[in-house]
Amino acid sequence: MKKSLNNFVFEDQEVFWQKTGSGKPLIILHGWGSNSKVMRSLAKNLEQIRECFLIDFPGFGESPEPNKAWEVGNYAELVKSFITNEIKPDNKIDLLVHSYGCRVALKLLSDPSISSSINKVLITGGAGLKPKRKPLFYFKKYTAKTLKLPFLILPGSLREKGLNYLRQTSFWKSLGSSDYQKLSGVMRETFVKSVTEYLDDLLPAIDHEILLLWGGNDQSTPLDQGKRMEKGLKNSALVVIDDAGHYAFLDQPSKFTAIAKAFFKG
Repeated sequence: MKKSLNNFVFEDQEVFWQKTGSGKPLIILHGWGSNSKVMRSLAKNLEQIRECFLIDFPGFGESPEPNKAWEVGNYAELVKSFITNEIKPDNKIDLLVHSYGCRVALKLLSDPSISSSINKVLITGGAGLKPKRKPLFYFKKYTAKTLKLPFLILPGSLREKGLNYLRQTSFWKSLGSSDYQKLSGVMRETFVKSVTEYLDDLLPAIDHEILLLWGGNDQSTPLDQGKRMEKGLKNSALVVIDDAGHYAFLDQPSKFTAIAKAFFKG
């Protein structure tokens, strides 16, 4: 895979990216806990029909963590700046986004200042809609809130010391998701800001041509999320790949690539 490595600066934040292939620009956005390396094989499969741009979101891959906690909107503004200042497209670009990248894409597609620069969008294992929660989730949520209450009435320094102690206990850690447990500092706060922002209300304002390409066995963003996106978007179609999970492009690369090529060529 012939690639060039680059970096650009967005609001004092250094961001690394690479590109490969030729043709109409295609921006590929990775998911949470992932990075552009995971998307390289997919870019290689598409480089004959698209010039693929792969970005490492701040806090992932080669891009350092942001100085403060970011929201989804910050990542969207970064990508908007990248499109405007780095790609500088003569015509519209396409997007291919996975998981967390879908949150960013939904922000971009509903932003009038950049949405007109985007043509086709392929979403796979997309996150961003309010998930259906099991009773265990709410048990953990309210147990955590109850555990924090005694510390919240303490003065500032004691409060932080107490909360830090609580966060180090094995019981507290068992209440969080696996993604949450792996994080600390600014990225933990970024994660919380991201997963508690639901973007369902943005769907009706989006009229781009969108392909929802889902793994039938996806447990991270279950197929129900894809069905709800298809129902909420004006111009979308859902295609399910059997025997594939959240990383459908890795589980079934040939099928995924064939469908993606047909969509972007069509």
